[in-house]
Amino acid sequence: MLFPNCKINIGLNITSKRSDGFHNLETIFYPVQWTDVLEITSNQPAVSPAIHLSGLDIQGNPAENICLKAYDLLKKDFPQLPSVDIYLHKTIPSGAGLGGGSADGAFTLKLLNVKFNLGLTEKQLIEYSLHLGSDCPFFIYNKPCFAGGRGEEMQPVSLDLSAYTIMLVNPGIHVNTGWAFSNIRPLQPVKSVRYIIEQSPATWKHEMINDFEAPVLAKYPEIAGIKQKMYEQGAVYASMSGSGSTVYGIFASDAVAPIEWPKHYMQQLTR
Repeated sequence: MLFPNCKINIGLNITSKRSDGFHNLETIFYPVQWTDVLEITSNQPAVSPAIHLSGLDIQGNPAENICLKAYDLLKKDFPQLPSVDIYLHKTIPSGAGLGGGSADGAFTLKLLNVKFNLGLTEKQLIEYSLHLGSDCPFFIYNKPCFAGGRGEEMQPVSLDLSAYTIMLVNPGIHVNTGWAFSNIRPLQPVKSVRYIIEQSPATWKHEMINDFEAPVLAKYPEIAGIKQKMYEQGAVYASMSGSGSTVYGIFASDAVAPIEWPKHYMQQLTR
């Protein structure tokens, strides 16, 4: 059993449009402990894998779940892989800028590798995970890193926020990623996120930028209000993660005051 965790983006700059239709970006991926639950058991003599979902709803056809796609990827190269039952309990909201689905796919690769002794290295797992999504490789590595390219080009960074408390709040608003990208003009940042994170988080408010915030916060004032409330309550830095709609605030651990949010909001405190 594994507990796939999510991530936040600390800074997110869309730097150029690629010839393959994707975008080049730069961001800091930082793992946080808001987790799903993943368990895999052999279901032989069944011939097909099955997925069993619980917790938060996942939109789309369960037969196309990323965990099954991860299984199929490995099955092509490891025909001895037995048919399995995959149990996934969702607590990370989907389509929220937290990479929860990507984490589930990447952790499925890791769990299959260990459970069935496939002998795959971290590098090989990263190569497989890229077939599932641009930010899936991060969850194989799962340590703070600077990411470039589509998000798959990673370099480790020395960033430790354990002295802070991170508050994550999701208002349940779905932000269409395609729409968000269409409202961004790619541009090289004045200062790279890899240098900004070397400074104290107290300075990030004035330099760290998520390019998606300008169009998303303008269209969804409710999301902008979450960020503003976090600053009013003492966050040293607050930002939307990815293309939203989750907002996180970084607080000094001795200065986290309870904040009243609407009952339908999902929230998590972590380090």
